[in-house]
Amino acid sequence: MTEQKSPVRDKNYDLIRTLQLSLHNVYRMETYIADADQRGDTELANWFRKIQENNRKAGDQGKQMLMTRMQQEGR
Repeated sequence: MTEQKSPVRDKNYDLIRTLQLSLHNVYRMETYIADADQRGDTELANWFRKIQENNRKAGDQGKQMLMTRMQQEGR
């Protein structure tokens, strides 16, 4: 499987896209966690929670990085 190249040649495009995907996954994991909890699958629910937390951390880091870059470009 070949990864598609970025359609935009902007240095922040990949950052913004990855930030969006990370934050989207935080919300997506809520559904998966609820499904696993309803089935009584604690192991799977906890694994989804770990993924959710990792995506939340990545989202926070991405937001900070984007804010810093935008401030630097505004100077």
